[in-house]
Amino acid sequence: MKSILFQLRRGLLGILCLLILSACNPSFRSIDISRSKGFGDNFSLEDGDGNVKTLADYHGKAVVLFFGYTHCPDVCPTTLTEMNTALRLLGPLADKVQVIFVTVDPERDTGELLKRYVPAFNPNFVGLRPADDEALKQLAKDFKVYYQRVPGSTPNLYTMDHTSGEYIFDADGKLRLFARYDQPPESLAHDLKELLH
Repeated sequence: MKSILFQLRRGLLGILCLLILSACNPSFRSIDISRSKGFGDNFSLEDGDGNVKTLADYHGKAVVLFFGYTHCPDVCPTTLTEMNTALRLLGPLADKVQVIFVTVDPERDTGELLKRYVPAFNPNFVGLRPADDEALKQLAKDFKVYYQRVPGSTPNLYTMDHTSGEYIFDADGKLRLFARYDQPPESLAHDLKELLH
């Protein structure tokens, strides 16, 4: 009899531990990449005024890093619109999130253009650009981002194929999630809320 009670108590204790652990371990809807060592953990990019920004400049906020370009006809404006919706869903917590749009087309995306384009989706969104082509190549390598120029009808009417999705850092500057392009704003808001609590 004592053995059965002991086993029962041990089983209940095990279930209780699992419940506690699952309550402490958030259930993300994005891909959890926090244990991966294969991604970059920082960046050095210029804002629209030429000031260098790194991840440390946004310490204390969850950072959503998205790679795109201003002439993008679909993916980029859709993503920025959905990020704006996700932040509206967060309410006051949105103040603890920084969305950063990084251009993969620095030839056309000048600092001045980024300063106009990106905040049009949300005044708090920031557009950043690499200092030169080598910096863009290194950043793309660090974050496993694909980008490729696709020729158009004239030399200046090209498009850019690029990785779609957002890299999400927690408020301590640790890369935690990759959000796929097809995730709805509700999922993004859910994951950001999990990271901020």
